[in-house]
Amino acid sequence: MGRTRLDPSAVPTPLSPPAPPTWDGDAAGLICGYAFEPGGQQPVRGIDLEAARVRIEAQAQQPADGAPDASFMWLHFNLSHAPARAWLERHAPLPDSFHEALRETQPSTRVERADDLLLAIINDVHFDFGFEPSDISTLWVAVGPRLVITARARPLRSIDALRTAVRAGHAPQSSTELFEQLMRAQADALVGIVRSVTARIDAVEDALLAGRPDQQRARLGGLRRVLVRLQRLLAPEPAALFRLLHKPPAWMGEADAQGLRDASEEFSVVLRDMGGLQERIKLLQEEIAASVQEDNNRSLFVLTVVTVLALPINILAGLFGMNVGGIPLAEDAHGFWVVVGIVASFTAVAAWIAFRKK
Repeated sequence: MGRTRLDPSAVPTPLSPPAPPTWDGDAAGLICGYAFEPGGQQPVRGIDLEAARVRIEAQAQQPADGAPDASFMWLHFNLSHAPARAWLERHAPLPDSFHEALRETQPSTRVERADDLLLAIINDVHFDFGFEPSDISTLWVAVGPRLVITARARPLRSIDALRTAVRAGHAPQSSTELFEQLMRAQADALVGIVRSVTARIDAVEDALLAGRPDQQRARLGGLRRVLVRLQRLLAPEPAALFRLLHKPPAWMGEADAQGLRDASEEFSVVLRDMGGLQERIKLLQEEIAASVQEDNNRSLFVLTVVTVLALPINILAGLFGMNVGGIPLAEDAHGFWVVVGIVASFTAVAAWIAFRKK
């Protein structure tokens, strides 16, 4: 089964568009909720927490050997609302490892199986990403055959792109495909960041060629810190997902598993591009450092030459300035010019020594 990239503008408007969910007014911190009915007349529609709780309880009472149901739900929570965690613990059929991950202060990036669910702790950039290392936060994801739970504490760019596509009528055919498209949205967000960083690096390189290196060192340092942090936090995702897909859950179809592999490969390509940008920034920083070092050496050489040329007159001035008897040429009518000649001669010798290698 083919996979398409998220593009809300390219998705035709459904006959019955989903009702808009309540964004921030839900008492339990629900940002959005959707019920998907693949193959139905209304493949996606908005759902609130009460309806979601009823569906979860009904699914729990269905026999395990019953007819497979292709419908599933997606609930997206805001962890800044304190009741969100309580609702998840009380009503969502999630493993203890998911709740333990929510309590971690610095969760590590991972994708693993937990009680036949796919548990992912991934990182994403903030919606208002400002190229600061702190503009990265964690997204918690739990994927099952009939339920997808996502939770975040700060607005994130990739999950918002997925939510926008679903609101426009894009209806994934399975919970695994929804997670796949989340990864593709994350890769698209990284591609946008890479393009923006590339444009900034090009501007810095143009300024460097124009002879203004000192003004660009801080900009390059900030961009490199952002890329290093992004790569450090995001690099484990493809490898972890590849390890998981060697033995996928029984409910995950082969087409869905292959779609996740393709999304992981695309994600890995973006990460390699980020690594290439880091090397380019490193080379520019080294070139700027070499240019600054050359300017410093030139200034130090000029200072050394001035010091050497002033050495003879300073020595003679110090000697003749002593208030002692026996100073030569003190009574000579041409003593001043004799001393000037001596100083000029020593200065010329010092200048020759200083500039002979030039």
